[in-house]
Amino acid sequence: MPRKTHRKQAGGSPRKELARTREKRGDEKPMFTAAIVGRPNVGKSTLFNRLIGRREAIVHDRPGVTRDRRQGLGTLGGLTFTVFDTAGFEDADAETLEGRMRRQTEKAIAEADVALFLVDAKAGITPLDEHFADLLRKSRTPILLVANKTEGKGSESALYDAFRLGLGEAIAIAAEHGQGLDALYAAMAPFAPPEDLEALEDDEEPAPLAEGEAPPPAPVRPLQLAIIGRPNTGKSTLINRLVGEDRVLTGPEPGVTRDAIPVDWTYTAPDGATREIRLVDTAGVRKRTKITDAVEKLSVGETFEAIRLAEVVVLVVDSESPLDNQELTLARHVAEEGRALVIAVNKWDLIKEKRSVLSKVEDTLESSLAQIRGIPVVTLSGKTGQRVDTLMEAVFAVHATWNKHIPTNPLNRWLASATRAHPPPLSIHKQRIKLRYMTQAKTRPPTFVIFSTRAGDLPDAYMRYLTNGLRDTFDLDGVPIRIHLRKPKNPFEDEKG
Repeated sequence: MPRKTHRKQAGGSPRKELARTREKRGDEKPMFTAAIVGRPNVGKSTLFNRLIGRREAIVHDRPGVTRDRRQGLGTLGGLTFTVFDTAGFEDADAETLEGRMRRQTEKAIAEADVALFLVDAKAGITPLDEHFADLLRKSRTPILLVANKTEGKGSESALYDAFRLGLGEAIAIAAEHGQGLDALYAAMAPFAPPEDLEALEDDEEPAPLAEGEAPPPAPVRPLQLAIIGRPNTGKSTLINRLVGEDRVLTGPEPGVTRDAIPVDWTYTAPDGATREIRLVDTAGVRKRTKITDAVEKLSVGETFEAIRLAEVVVLVVDSESPLDNQELTLARHVAEEGRALVIAVNKWDLIKEKRSVLSKVEDTLESSLAQIRGIPVVTLSGKTGQRVDTLMEAVFAVHATWNKHIPTNPLNRWLASATRAHPPPLSIHKQRIKLRYMTQAKTRPPTFVIFSTRAGDLPDAYMRYLTNGLRDTFDLDGVPIRIHLRKPKNPFEDEKG
């Protein structure tokens, strides 16, 4: 029995519908988009993780863990596509948190070329499934009915029962175990652009470059930018203001964001220049002693993973209570990970004593984060858009510093001058420590190696003197600096008699 896919216009081919959707959206990329939808706790995030090939979305037995729509690059049997994980459909008032979550899911469906409507084969078809099947039938997006959790006995009755949803035959899968994905591939393949399918059928190697022909330039990687902070400081509102749409869920309730949500964005500068950026919205981080909920622990873990993978981190603080101990702890963690840092003082439109608050922030940074002196501080309002462009200017400036490379000759001239002005102290053996020469080992962050006699005896105070000298001389404010001391190799050490 051939599988039927529900479509708004009967008789239209998936490719024709796909072409119409792309033409309406003005897409240029051949990749197609799939949205995973369904009521809470049917396994949407498990399927999302299976399709993208890694555990990225938070999976928990508790219903309603996913709140935002998460985007990833999915692959299935050679197909490559964009896939959205969405919040569970819930029948709730539009102004509640659940209602705002449903709007995000509806946007994902509207933007998708095909929606995968998941039902739970173990639980069977529920009234909530029927309710949302009615809503999905009114959508212009083609729907594939997918029955998850079919690995056990008794799932056959649910598959037959699914016919009453009016969406055709259900595709039986077990996302957790990877079963049934061949049938899912067969159902999704007609929605792939012809270019993708032709590429799958073409096994030939790419033509070699002609003599003297230059290889194509490597694509510029998007700047990885993580937005972090305590709960309810306006991180998600700031991201929505940056991208110009309600891309992530916001609300007055603290802790709305749970997953670390990546958002691909093209920034256009006032002069017209563009830059690809991957923004990551993260869950707010409270003091560790206050975190007892299992889902919150997973969310915080994702936030720290986002910091580790970032290039620049924007710490969003509330201007009415800026830089408390928890935020300083986050800033220190960013520095320990070697990431560039920008402080965004949000909700600036609500502050009357602006000079006093800004002075307090700068004093706190100077006294509590002296190891990363010169951190950019930008006052802004994510709600009104005030000084948001200034934030991006600071991000690009600190990113350039984070990538800065200093030639060896200027470094060694500076080292000679620094040691003449303030010679290293005596070692614990009452012998003078000699700093012979130095070089920059890598960037991201700037990392230097100094070859020295008795390297292990150089005190921390002198290391701070060298670090501050590097900052002042080579304009390295606002980024972590790492200095490693090494003993020069003895050329006679390995001689054999």
